[in-house]
Amino acid sequence: MNWVNKHKLSTTEAIKYNRNPCITTDSLWEALHTTFNSALHQQIDEEVLNEIEPKPTTIWAPFLKEEFCQALTKYNNLSAPGPDKLIW
Repeated sequence: MNWVNKHKLSTTEAIKYNRNPCITTDSLWEALHTTFNSALHQQIDEEVLNEIEPKPTTIWAPFLKEEFCQALTKYNNLSAPGPDKLIW
């Protein structure tokens, strides 16, 4: 089954503004600055937050930093994220 084999993760997609990727510091600044300022004084309806269903909380068993590092060494950066949504 090919879909369970390891595969390379795709490269990070650039932030896009006006359909163009922000590949320079200046273009990234322009995108973030313009977007922030366009939303700065907008009215918001906080009631929409009440419509979001709460997600169950996962209780983590205590673990040591050494255990975490040891677990990470078993994996490589060519694997896809698992159910925990963690990527390399």
